Amino acid sequence: MISKKAKYALKALTQLTRKFESQERMLISEIAEAENIPKKFLEAILLELRKNGLLHSQKGKGGGYTLRVDPAEIPISKVLRIVDGPIAPMLCVSLNFYGKCEDCVDEVTCYIRPMMEKIRDANLAIYEHTTLKDMVANGVPS
Repeated sequence: MISKKAKYALKALTQLTRKFESQERMLISEIAEAENIPKKFLEAILLELRKNGLLHSQKGKGGGYTLRVDPAEIPISKVLRIVDGPIAPMLCVSLNFYGKCEDCVDEVTCYIRPMMEKIRDANLAIYEHTTLKDMVANGVPS
């Protein structure tokens, strides 16, 4: 499962994706209201996405958030890794956040690890090949 934070990040990014061509800025309050996201929680999420280079923000009159990167160039996997960290179901099969299992004597003889690698690969096939633009194009317009 993805976290609620990741779900909110994806919802907010779909709003900004819809405004990408016009470069229309969106206020946190507009996004929060449109997607029914608590404003303070959304503020922290957008700040994290901005720090990781996905968003641009402008203060003052006419300010707000815009996507810094073309939504066709932002795979869902990138968003999930920024917000949630590892995508893999277990750290020992993570490609970017590998960690040895504390209770596993030997990864080579582990019966669980091969199945978890398959689950990781199936999820990654979707997350890495679906962009924000794809998600908005295939979703229901709001």
